Amino acid sequence: MRRTVFNEDHEAFRETLRAFIEAEVVPVYDEWFAAGQAPRDFYYKLGELGIFGINVPEEFGGAGMDSHKFEAVLYEETARAGVQFGGSGVHVLLALPYINMLATDEQKKRYLPKFVTGEEMWAIAMTEPGTGSDLAGMKSTAKLSEDGTHYVLNGAKTFITGGVHADKVIVCARTDAPTAEDRRHGISLFAVDTTSEGYSVGRKLDKLGLRTSDTAELAFVDVKVPVEDLLGEENKGFSYLGHNLASERWGIAYGAYAQAKAAVRFATQYVRERTVFGKPVAHFQNTKFELAACQAEVDAAEAVADRATEALDAGELTPAEAASAKLFCTEVAHRVIDRCLQLHGGYGYMNEYPIARLYADNRVNRIYGGTSEVMKMIIAKNMGL
Repeated sequence: MRRTVFNEDHEAFRETLRAFIEAEVVPVYDEWFAAGQAPRDFYYKLGELGIFGINVPEEFGGAGMDSHKFEAVLYEETARAGVQFGGSGVHVLLALPYINMLATDEQKKRYLPKFVTGEEMWAIAMTEPGTGSDLAGMKSTAKLSEDGTHYVLNGAKTFITGGVHADKVIVCARTDAPTAEDRRHGISLFAVDTTSEGYSVGRKLDKLGLRTSDTAELAFVDVKVPVEDLLGEENKGFSYLGHNLASERWGIAYGAYAQAKAAVRFATQYVRERTVFGKPVAHFQNTKFELAACQAEVDAAEAVADRATEALDAGELTPAEAASAKLFCTEVAHRVIDRCLQLHGGYGYMNEYPIARLYADNRVNRIYGGTSEVMKMIIAKNMGL
């Protein structure tokens, strides 16, 4: 099917990115996988390539683009090669929208130039032990000092991707108690310097998949955060978090579609080369039917992902539409990748094959950014149910 979502600029970016991945990532990816994270200096290379500055205004060193289509190309090309760019996805997809939306001009002058170059890597800390998706239940606090010059941050966060290498972390904390009418009241966002006294990184978590992205526990003990690093208005953090959920869920949906597409590519290549009973596996009718069914599902997911991309760029992607795209694409990817692994036989279970890593990487898509069950609740509510 002919796609219309990308233009010549996107395809030129794709060529550059594909060459970069082949030269800088593929040869060393097994080392990253074994180490459980990408090396810190890799992020400088991404900065030099311009990956971090695509959606940053020109006056702060970026390209000034107002589109997610370059990110879409990135999802496709990393999945195609069977690699991940460490924890850098959080830097761009999750942290940057908050900076662009909430930071003052003075803050942007301090934050964005180093953001673009990779000199300062960003993460975002929402989830706490015991709260999961219930962000209104967070316990971390930020109390304004008596002289009004800083906040004192205390608490703990978990499942923080990019948390090991992060130089700045957007931390969600309570600046006021919830009210009987609104549990969400009282949450604020802060740009916290990870070199601050009292800030510490706990365990680097041992994940099933996404092995090259550093995911950690964070702790804050009387961390002083200057008032100049409050993002947006005090006590309005929850509404800010909700504002960016559509783009976050779009990213997960698009990434899942790209993984499903890559899985079909890996499986097709494998069954052509693998011989069983004197014939290539691709010659058997079951193989053809399985891959044909997978391709049909990928085509459908592609249409959903492309439609969501156009809506997001137009500023029209609703929370329910984003939830629908995430639910559909992640469930398709789950089915397709599982079937493609099956076609690899025993080798599909070996980490030396990209399909095995893809199988593990994909599993979290139905959990983070809101579980599939939460997506169904959002869709149902939008239906008036």
